[in-house]
Amino acid sequence: MTQSIALARRPHIVVGTPGRVADHLENTKGFSASKLRFMVLDEADRMLSLDFEEALDKILAAAPSDRRTLLFSATITTQVARLQRASLRNPVKVEVSSSEYQTVGKLTQEYIFVPAKLKDAHLVTILSERRACSSIVFVATCALAQRVAGFLRVLGFPVACLHGQMSQPRRLQQLHDFRSGNKKGLVATDVASRGLDIPQVDLVINHDVPASGKDYVHRVGRTARAGRSGRAVTVVT
Repeated sequence: MTQSIALARRPHIVVGTPGRVADHLENTKGFSASKLRFMVLDEADRMLSLDFEEALDKILAAAPSDRRTLLFSATITTQVARLQRASLRNPVKVEVSSSEYQTVGKLTQEYIFVPAKLKDAHLVTILSERRACSSIVFVATCALAQRVAGFLRVLGFPVACLHGQMSQPRRLQQLHDFRSGNKKGLVATDVASRGLDIPQVDLVINHDVPASGKDYVHRVGRTARAGRSGRAVTVVT
């Protein structure tokens, strides 16, 4: 209802997830996409995946054909290459780099090769050496995020925790604690690898190796942003 009231004020810009925008187009009286001039798909490789296909089809069907569509992504995938799903005509492609998966020059990237049973010990060592730094630790699952954040707190590291099984208010609180500097560390799943603009992240640790090169680029992209330097360490077993 709060969103419906906001949409009734006819804002110039609407920012939303595909599912929620499609829901409002179907159910909110007076809200339509008939006068849409620009449609922006951020994280386009995700937006054009099958997860969002049904909702995007509804939005595209409601939007005028003479709109301009802009797609943004740090990684170019086959979904972005197949632009016909977004119904583009005479598309223009703008690339910062010709490489498919590119990281910035000011990012120092390292890995450590350790026995699996010593992963946690090496994580603690890395964080101990850089206690003054702001850091994000990426793990593979929600359960691991809870476990790693738990033992780090017991050892005296002030860390927040972020994963997909948290409620939205809880997520926002944890993110606020990290952004504000109340917590120097954040333990997170890939839910934190995109869409977070936290300028002062000095260190990214991949406690679990990401599933793909694309996921790696998005994870380490949380540091060394906007011309700053940064460091990424991947723990390999």
